[in-house]
Amino acid sequence: MMEHASNFELTRDPIDPSRYRDVMEAARAGAFVQFEGWVRDHHRGRAVSALEYEVYEELALTEGTAVVQEALERFEVLSARCVHRIGRLNIGDLAVWVGATAAHRQAAFDACRYVIDETKQRVPIWKKERYTDGDAHWIHSEPGAGA
Repeated sequence: MMEHASNFELTRDPIDPSRYRDVMEAARAGAFVQFEGWVRDHHRGRAVSALEYEVYEELALTEGTAVVQEALERFEVLSARCVHRIGRLNIGDLAVWVGATAAHRQAAFDACRYVIDETKQRVPIWKKERYTDGDAHWIHSEPGAGA
């Protein structure tokens, strides 16, 4: 597993949400919000068979850590984390996990959404969709896609 400052990680291994949830700061928290992004079997009317994520590791770790740090500074949260898979993923696999704890739910929701939206826009992780007809295409994040 590739790790950087313990709040943003890249991994080729399956993500176990309980492993990350269990290390979130919970004693002072009144809320915990998590986001799980899964590999779905379709996109824009096409049947998907798998995804492949490629990454510029050094920059992704730096930028991903910056995104999570911004969420910690911007929202009244106690903790925030993001874990993103790389490599080949199958339908139903967990591709990205984001978690945030806060005294109140709105801050946790806001921080979690900020981290996933900014990660999709700024972190250099590229997604190739493989289709059931044998074709494959790189998919680009579109501005506002997370909104």
